[in-house]
Amino acid sequence: MTSETENPAAGDRIVVAGASGFVGRYLVQHLRAEGAAITTIGRRDADVRWGDADRIRAAVDGADLLINLAGRSVNARYNERTKADIFSSRLLTTAELGRAVEQSDAPPPVWMNASTATIYRHADDRPMTESGGQIGEGFSVNVATAWEREFFAHERPETRQVALRMAIVLGDGSALAPLAGLTRVGFGGPQIGGRTRGGRQMFSWVHLADVLGAVRFLRTHELEGPVNIAAPNPVTNRELMATLRRVLGVPVGIPLLRWMLEVGAVALRTETELLLKSRWVLPERLQAAGYEFEYPALEAALRSILR
Repeated sequence: MTSETENPAAGDRIVVAGASGFVGRYLVQHLRAEGAAITTIGRRDADVRWGDADRIRAAVDGADLLINLAGRSVNARYNERTKADIFSSRLLTTAELGRAVEQSDAPPPVWMNASTATIYRHADDRPMTESGGQIGEGFSVNVATAWEREFFAHERPETRQVALRMAIVLGDGSALAPLAGLTRVGFGGPQIGGRTRGGRQMFSWVHLADVLGAVRFLRTHELEGPVNIAAPNPVTNRELMATLRRVLGVPVGIPLLRWMLEVGAVALRTETELLLKSRWVLPERLQAAGYEFEYPALEAALRSILR
């Protein structure tokens, strides 16, 4: 039998909002396997539905941990309706949870809320950390800053709040899938045409297992405020695609120019920003607190996913 020491979540009552997404499903599966009692909040296939204020408050009251991952995927074409949905799906759900925490008789001691490392500026000159990073501009940054502002507006002294500034999360079925697909059919060269020339835009990433690891770590370590959830070894886009080719056994890859990416983005209902923005983010606070990454290097991470 596995002990509670070996399974840090054993016996905990954990509320996970947005549990139907890519990261949420993984966390729920593994935290349940560790012995946690999980209550999910969502629009469908959840224990509690959004809009049911009384049941949300009851779920939150007395919980050991609240994790909010709710929000429409940004992997979409940015028309006005989509932009509004991306904003509202984050701000309204965070506000709903915030009211439940504020009204709770026994608020959770820890509330972790999803955020994004895209909050930082396009960075090809130096890495962005929590202490020295610069906030960027544009739609994605506006979403991130509004999201964190709403989150921290619901402060209670009994509840430690952590904004999870996640880099691009890699796992089975993640944003990695289209890149692997392009590589397999010969288009595994760098993506060229952004503000950083020659496919040298930085790519910050984190393995799904380390998102879970960071959640476990933050549950028991007294960090609060924004925390970067990113592997300590980001790579350039050229290095990313070369590593993908090596892992998949594809000897060559045709580079994709911006006009090609624009055509493909329309077909795939996404935006070129996801490939061309230089995201250079380091997990300064996590590492300073002692967290050890299971997958600090990209090649091992890709092999674990694509094997």
